[in-house]
Amino acid sequence: MQRTIQGLARKLSIPLIALSLVAAAPASAGFLGLELGSDSKDNNGNAVSGGAGPSGSEGESAKLEKCDRPYGTLAVSEPQDYVGHALMRIGLTSPTPMIRMIVQQSNCFMVVERGRAMRNLMQERDLAQSGELRSNANMGKGQMMTADFVLTPDVAISNKDAGGVGAALGGLLGRGGALLAVGLKFKEAQTSMTLADTRSSLQVASAQGSASKTDLGIGALGGAGHGFGALGAYENTAEGKVIAASFLDNWNNIVRSIRNNPQLARTEGDLRHESGKVVTANGWTDGDVLATKIDNVKLYERPGNKGRVLATLGRGEEVVFMGKEDGGSVFVQGSSGEGWVSKNLLKRH
Repeated sequence: MQRTIQGLARKLSIPLIALSLVAAAPASAGFLGLELGSDSKDNNGNAVSGGAGPSGSEGESAKLEKCDRPYGTLAVSEPQDYVGHALMRIGLTSPTPMIRMIVQQSNCFMVVERGRAMRNLMQERDLAQSGELRSNANMGKGQMMTADFVLTPDVAISNKDAGGVGAALGGLLGRGGALLAVGLKFKEAQTSMTLADTRSSLQVASAQGSASKTDLGIGALGGAGHGFGALGAYENTAEGKVIAASFLDNWNNIVRSIRNNPQLARTEGDLRHESGKVVTANGWTDGDVLATKIDNVKLYERPGNKGRVLATLGRGEEVVFMGKEDGGSVFVQGSSGEGWVSKNLLKRH
């Protein structure tokens, strides 16, 4: 009987020791052997952190490559389905929001929404068109900015020779240990990015990034405030930190390849300027063909129906919008002459 009890104690002591090692191990990049390439980490071992807005960025990596001004607008493509499925298996969501933040922090491009929220943007326009929104909502066509470039990211996860402690814990702890071992078998991440011009479809830049850690991952240790075994964020799991570091390294390589090429610039504006613009919905652009709604429409010398009458237009007569607008008047040119006319008297032809 005593021999049986001693044997049972020995069997129980092994997983208890293993759990003690897991609980006592510090969840830090140093302990994990996290290699973030040429990029630094914050105090929590995160290569990507902070935020960005119209006034600039804060809390970003000290090693993030930056640009003096944006080269244009950029949309980030969602990774392919198999990448998403692979990330889900280790408790991570799409890296697209993180990549968008890195891009905005670098000040190399203004990021336009073309992801999941695009459905909501179009929903608002559908509501406006159906008459459900207020009449002064200023929501409609001609307000969205064009994406000058599109960024396509990809990620490859390597778990070669990633047995060791993770496999041992999985064997010792049974089914529960297998769940923990998911966070212990992740070894290396390699990422790639391609940057393409949306107008010409030319690929203008491509680069790779990489990061690695030891086989022991903090996915099994849990993140602060997320409980035991939490695997759901890029900032509190070893797997997330490695992939984030790889994408940061990857984007830095893209920036280095384009930063000294001013011919790539597609805009003179910046986020503070562009985000402050209020663009009229369904507005006209220079060269649009318009037509009068009624007969006897007058073209004036100055905006606001002021000055001499330069010409009189008939109903449905075509004119070309010349790109100038002042209050409620627009400058147009037609077969009868050119001048200023009340915008309310014209419609898109």
